[in-house]
Amino acid sequence: MNSNTKNLEIFIQAPDLQIPTRALTLTLAPNLTIRNLKQSFLSQITSIHQTLASSSFFTLNGRLLPDSDTVENSGVTNSSTLSLRFRLAGGGGDGGATGAESRDCYLNMYADKKPDKVDPNEQRLSKWLNCALSNEPLKRPIVIDYLGNVFNKQALVEALLNKKLPKAFSHIKGLKDMISIELELIPGLGSDSDVKFQCPITGLEFNGKYKFYALKSCGHVLSAKALKEVKSSTCHVCHKEFAESDKIVINGNESEVVALREKMEVEKSKLREKKVKKVKNGNLGVSGDSGVSNVGVQFSGSKHAIDLKAEKVSGKIETNGKGVNGSKVNGKHEAKRFKAGDMAPANANKEVYASIFTSSRKSDFKETYSCRSLPLGRN
Repeated sequence: MNSNTKNLEIFIQAPDLQIPTRALTLTLAPNLTIRNLKQSFLSQITSIHQTLASSSFFTLNGRLLPDSDTVENSGVTNSSTLSLRFRLAGGGGDGGATGAESRDCYLNMYADKKPDKVDPNEQRLSKWLNCALSNEPLKRPIVIDYLGNVFNKQALVEALLNKKLPKAFSHIKGLKDMISIELELIPGLGSDSDVKFQCPITGLEFNGKYKFYALKSCGHVLSAKALKEVKSSTCHVCHKEFAESDKIVINGNESEVVALREKMEVEKSKLREKKVKKVKNGNLGVSGDSGVSNVGVQFSGSKHAIDLKAEKVSGKIETNGKGVNGSKVNGKHEAKRFKAGDMAPANANKEVYASIFTSSRKSDFKETYSCRSLPLGRN
């Protein structure tokens, strides 16, 4: 026996193969590698050791032993315990991926549904060809609001009646906030065409590629190109005059919508001021700067007229905080308060007649919360 060789007794564990720990006696030689050791061990326990050998490796105290290292240089000593481990099929060979992890990642990838990508062309066409409220295809009668949104009138009126108008259209309160428009149909339109309307002057399709204006004065819809090339202060279709403020851009961009909203608020504030001035000047009859209202006021509506007549009859008309009862106001005599005694028939006692209608006569009876006493002298 060569004196340079010696025997080693080592222990090998194979937990993946579910076999007990085995002892192996080796004749330590300079050219004995870890691969030789692995093949020698696998040849004892299975007949397909070549397949297993390519997917297995040895570890010593948690440290990987490369197959090319020799047993002598790998730190294996007598009574050392080696662990035989196997690489999982389909992994990267580094032990960082397992089947469970791969399946979990796959399931998480589809756990949250990704939003569908919207075609910009379809989104644009939908905005111009469908009602902004019901998303149904536009059909006459068609209206717009003061911000340039296009609606089917029937859908908008139904939403107003049922009080189901979205918050985005809260500025629409009634029919006064709608503008009826006239869209020119494309002649000879086929059934397979989505675009139905066009500019009556230039023939440009009403599909969002071109800017369109609605004229508030007449309701006709014209392209910006038609208004630019044929400059006129009258409508090109009905020849009705319009001002620059009557032009409302349809489905404008963000800055155009902001400008339209500011314009709408200014017009509403002017309308409110006009109503207040009308009430002050025409209905309340305020005289001068003194703030003293005239007696001969005229209120609008039948209710105010009835109330005014009642006040005149009762003689309770007030001027500057003082009641008037048969006195002169602005040089005119006012009606006196009604007295029943003055209307008594002939040969009738006025006091008795008046007691039928009034309870102003002082009673001789003394009453408490529990009883009514008889007149003095009768008890």
